[in-house]
Amino acid sequence: MSLYLRKHFNLCRQLVFIYKNHRYVSTDSSNFYKPKRLYVSKMFQNFGMVQPAKSSLSCSSHKLMLYNEIIQQCYSGHYYILPLGMRALEKLRRLIDEEMEATGAQKMVMPSMVPASLWKTSGRWSLKEVFKLSDRHHQDMCLSPTHEEVVTSLFGQYSPFSMKQFPIMLYQIGPKFRDEISPKYALLRCREFEMKDLYTFDCSESSALETYEKICEAYCRIFNRLKLPFIKVEADTGDIGGKKSHEFHLPSSVGEDYLLICESCKYGRNIELVDRNKQTICPKCGSECKTSAGIEVGHSFYLSQKYSSLFNATYVNSDNKICFAEMSCFGLGVTRILQAAIEVLSSERQISWPSIIAPYQVCIIPQKEGYKSDETFDLAVSLSDQLTSRPHINGEVVIDDRLQMTVGRRLYEAKRIGYPYIVIVGKRSLESPPQFEVISAGGTNSSFMSVDSISYELSQAETI
Repeated sequence: MSLYLRKHFNLCRQLVFIYKNHRYVSTDSSNFYKPKRLYVSKMFQNFGMVQPAKSSLSCSSHKLMLYNEIIQQCYSGHYYILPLGMRALEKLRRLIDEEMEATGAQKMVMPSMVPASLWKTSGRWSLKEVFKLSDRHHQDMCLSPTHEEVVTSLFGQYSPFSMKQFPIMLYQIGPKFRDEISPKYALLRCREFEMKDLYTFDCSESSALETYEKICEAYCRIFNRLKLPFIKVEADTGDIGGKKSHEFHLPSSVGEDYLLICESCKYGRNIELVDRNKQTICPKCGSECKTSAGIEVGHSFYLSQKYSSLFNATYVNSDNKICFAEMSCFGLGVTRILQAAIEVLSSERQISWPSIIAPYQVCIIPQKEGYKSDETFDLAVSLSDQLTSRPHINGEVVIDDRLQMTVGRRLYEAKRIGYPYIVIVGKRSLESPPQFEVISAGGTNSSFMSVDSISYELSQAETI
């Protein structure tokens, strides 16, 4: 009986291990814990054989993402996100999920195609940016750029709620569509993009504003974890409407918004809200302000009862009366953050990722064919196995096995793609003990390290 249980216990352990590590771990029973090795030659890339037309490159991040096979254009305003870009995007999603779950928000999926009746109820059907279509039954539909109508209609179907259930916070990460007149800057202004949208419901204005600040703080944590130089500013409520709104921007010359920033009290405001004749004066403290262009990467709105009153989203108050819920909505442009981060952090020639979402943390480069290539390649494989045996770095190491290319050429490409750590397996790796050249911080820092030192260095890297 004990042998039977032991066999089944070991089988369960293996199944759990496969589930957690299914992308990277071999299921060969003889080498069950051996990590799968990742090779550059097997990646879906054209390795610079097809270059985009220079006339199509509108900003440095657009150029870097096309040249390094992060994205590829399908047609105007629509892009493929290629495997390297998808790795970074999935990590960004996980980071956002972590922070949303920490607030108590619950994740769900809402339909992208919705009936015109919902948008006609809110008065937004006439917006020109909305993609509209009809089904075979001649029912008008639209591809939602936002989901206020959809989520409030759902809330209304379940109403009335108890006060004890509040705050209710529902979010999703998924595709959005907007019929842009002139798409440009690749993922910064396109027609199909990915967004994280969150909708909150409360039973009073004061509690709704508390929830509003709570989510804004979560947004700040997301940008801080990405180590991005963001600015939070007051903003216009626009077509969505409501009583209060803030935008989150990354300062950049390619940004299409202009912001008024006070260096004394740190107050920020979109210039749309400021008297044109007093643009340089802070409305809070009266100090001189500077203006800055910014890329909008997040937005928040306190909607009050604008949508809940239209879709009968209600709760029962302490006096046993039916009341409309207080509502807010929040958005993060997920694919826009991906490109905007590259725009503000990178140089003209090479990508600098927020390290936590870099597609891979480490690229190992053995010697070219003809110079102890067999020995250095074996050392590269051994180093990869040792590093990926640690859960923190599992799946984060690639080996550039294109041995027909010089080390210099492969190093140039690795720097251009933006691996946080590049390890060169050179002459000193053949010494005892072996020493590997480790290049980090965008290629500016270089030092020789042992395997243990490299492992310790990577243990400090933030991954997700």
